Amino acid sequence: MPTRDARAWLWAWVAVGLLAYVLLPWYMVADHAGLTQLGKVWTGPTDGGEAANAWLHITQVGRTWLLWGVAGLAVAAVGLVQSAGRAQGAWLVAGGLLGLSGLLVSGFAIGARGWAFEGLGAALGPLALGQPGMGLGALAVITSLLVLTAAGLARRGFFKGDVFVAGAGLGCGALLLTFIVFPVSKALMAAFYAEDGSLAPALLWERVATGRNFGLGCLASASGRCGVAWNTLFLGLMTAASTTVLGTLMALAAERGPKSLNKPFSVMALLPIITPPFVVGLGLILLFGRAGLANQFLEWAFGIPPTRWFYGWFGVWVAQTFAFTPIAFLIMRGVVQGVGPSLEEAAQTLGASRWQTFRTVTLPLLKPGLANAFLVGFIESMADFGNPIVVGGQFSVLSTEIFFAIVGAQYDQGRAASLAWILTFFALTVFALQRALLARQNFTTVSGKGDAGVAMPLPDGVRRLVWGTVGPWMLFTLVVYAFAFAGGFVKIWGRDYTPTLRHFITAFSLEWGPNGLLWTGAAWNSFINTIQLAAIAAPLTATLGLLIAWLLARTEFRGQNAFEFSALLAFAIPGTVLGVSYILAFNVPPIELTGTGIVIVLCFMFRNLPVGVRAGTAAFKQLDRSLDEASMMLRAGSVQTLRHVVLPLLKPALVAALVYSFVRAVTTVSAVIFLVTAEYDLATTYIIGRVGNGDYGVALAYCTVLIVLMSAVTALIQWAVGERRLGRRGVGAGGAPAAGH
Repeated sequence: MPTRDARAWLWAWVAVGLLAYVLLPWYMVADHAGLTQLGKVWTGPTDGGEAANAWLHITQVGRTWLLWGVAGLAVAAVGLVQSAGRAQGAWLVAGGLLGLSGLLVSGFAIGARGWAFEGLGAALGPLALGQPGMGLGALAVITSLLVLTAAGLARRGFFKGDVFVAGAGLGCGALLLTFIVFPVSKALMAAFYAEDGSLAPALLWERVATGRNFGLGCLASASGRCGVAWNTLFLGLMTAASTTVLGTLMALAAERGPKSLNKPFSVMALLPIITPPFVVGLGLILLFGRAGLANQFLEWAFGIPPTRWFYGWFGVWVAQTFAFTPIAFLIMRGVVQGVGPSLEEAAQTLGASRWQTFRTVTLPLLKPGLANAFLVGFIESMADFGNPIVVGGQFSVLSTEIFFAIVGAQYDQGRAASLAWILTFFALTVFALQRALLARQNFTTVSGKGDAGVAMPLPDGVRRLVWGTVGPWMLFTLVVYAFAFAGGFVKIWGRDYTPTLRHFITAFSLEWGPNGLLWTGAAWNSFINTIQLAAIAAPLTATLGLLIAWLLARTEFRGQNAFEFSALLAFAIPGTVLGVSYILAFNVPPIELTGTGIVIVLCFMFRNLPVGVRAGTAAFKQLDRSLDEASMMLRAGSVQTLRHVVLPLLKPALVAALVYSFVRAVTTVSAVIFLVTAEYDLATTYIIGRVGNGDYGVALAYCTVLIVLMSAVTALIQWAVGERRLGRRGVGAGGAPAAGH
């Protein structure tokens, strides 16, 4: 970008910041409806204009601390008058940091009723004025100050002098700090505070080291109970082990068995991804619940009265194994595909039998996949909320305990935070152990040389084990899903199996009224909210994830390791902890979002962000840097290279990020269970509410609608984005080959 154009662009950002002081509402108030209330920015706060602009808040009320942003913009403007260079960069950085630090410090220090911290009141005296959370005006000013700071850093030689890279790096870093690092840190720090707000570090130990968390009563007597921490750890290890074993056996069956089974295996792997996480639990209830077919058969055949034997740790473990085994299968299938046949052939050439080859060559090469599958299964189990709440009965785990600590009658933020510490500690410990076990071992099987070998057939004993386990498991899985879907089409499961569409009508009925079409179904509000919020979050998640992946793969800057850790932190943090974090961090100024749809969209975005980052990073590793360099040599800027060269080659990663972001936003429970309100109810929370009332028919009918919807959206995204084309495709006019894209 020429120097003159860059200067005009930066002047435009200074103007944006200054105009925001008089054209946009500075604060986000309770009844603020966004741009529909822009007319109130001219009405002073003393005249009832709650959405007044910052200038009126400064002049009429006396909130003079808002002038920090004006001061920062003024310093940056002084720098823009000078010639481009390091001196101008220093002015821009100074102005940006002055405005940002002033606004952020005053935002955190001054709450709704004055000083946010008692120490400030004691040191500086009482403050009669308070302030609500920041709104559109504050967002515009902070954005402009960030851009000016990034431009100044580029002028000073950081980010290789590229203003776009500097702006993208600072912008993404600010988002990660604000919506991942800050809320998670605040949630974990809440465990160190007493109910009156005073700091008491010893409280963490008192809250954690209790019999309710770590009691071992279940070992002393059959009727005793173990603490929720041991329950969660036990369940996580059980689920991780079962899903890893079953996923590995399924991967061996798919890759070393008949190729005709590839399609059924792919369908089985996709089913749990596009279904809400508790659908399996509902299907199992229809089979083994009090009114399930198994209990009915036992009563009819042997006179055994129905009981709730299935509810508890066993039911949760079975449900989680069903739900998360396909994820382990997807991980292990790629690892099994990567085992080079030439290694197995070399072992057999040296006289090893198929069993010896499998035990000494194939299995050791599967260690990275086994460790990853175990880690994912463990974290998914700990973060799971839907299955424990549906089939857990009296068996408590950390995710449900955190939920009841926040939304129950006790409302104990300290206990919720202490439980979040335990949950996070378990997840990070398993993550660290996995990294330590695999760090010093080499598992390379695919090199630059081609491998034309044929994969070794499974040894007879292993083959019998694989098919003796996988066959019944797949059949049982199909039965569970069939029952889950069928439950929405009968009147009352266990009593009246008459086919009916009554449950669908209850949830999604439509009627004509005097004023037109009426959405009279009970589920429409949650359904429309879910689709709208997921549709907003999915493209934002994919865009931010791919941008972060580009920064990590194609640029170098200081603090890159911390930047990457922050981007992937949401993967290691269970969804329950993230939901609690958002409640504790964003219910008070300066960022007051609790009860709005915005906080749900943000939770969707940053909970699913690691998938977009990982998909983008993997895609960038396939693209040679020479493509970027060739574009740069032709005098294209970073934006042009990203738009015309890189993005067309990232279509597979874009599809993966969009599909996953949308599907997970629709089906997530643990992260958003704390954030929903009567106005912003979601599909999954509505379904759990119906399950709690025993209305399984409507719940399962709703799940069926969601599955059909997500299948259609997945196909639509794949069609809209299209496929990546490499090389030449087809033949042009006159027999000439047509250029590819």
